[in-house]
Amino acid sequence: MSNLFNGLIGLVIFALDVWAIASVINSNASGKSKILWVILIAILPVLGLIIWYFAGPKANYRR
Repeated sequence: MSNLFNGLIGLVIFALDVWAIASVINSNASGKSKILWVILIAILPVLGLIIWYFAGPKANYRR
């Protein structure tokens, strides 16, 4: 049962990281800034996601 729970938590974190990276890519941030944010989120999945949520560039869906 513990393995199932850990797997679900891992899947949720992975999905949130993919969403955060997509949001960074769709933001109006500069190219270098986007690369640094994507690297941070990819290397530190949980901490990078939290930092991005509070301080990172958000997607600009109004075009």
